[in-house]
Amino acid sequence: MSAITKSKPKAKPITRTALRRLIDQLPESELVAAHRYLCYLRDESDPVRQTFLNAPLDDEPLTEEDSKAIKEGKEDIKAGRVYALEQVKAELGL
Repeated sequence: MSAITKSKPKAKPITRTALRRLIDQLPESELVAAHRYLCYLRDESDPVRQTFLNAPLDDEPLTEEDSKAIKEGKEDIKAGRVYALEQVKAELGL
């Protein structure tokens, strides 16, 4: 006598619509956790983000020129010689 094996029914593909319905069914108390987890999944699948995270550290020593530029930048910030990103975009017509 041969063993009878039951085949599992094929699972339906999960769609964004199905996920939205599931989210709508969550209690309010679980929304923060769901948001965090969905952000985690999004971020972990971002190849650019992963490239940055896995890039080797820049261990080159600062040159005298680098140090001077950093010092000048900090002085500009203290003196208020800075521009808001929106201001720069407006001036460039972006």
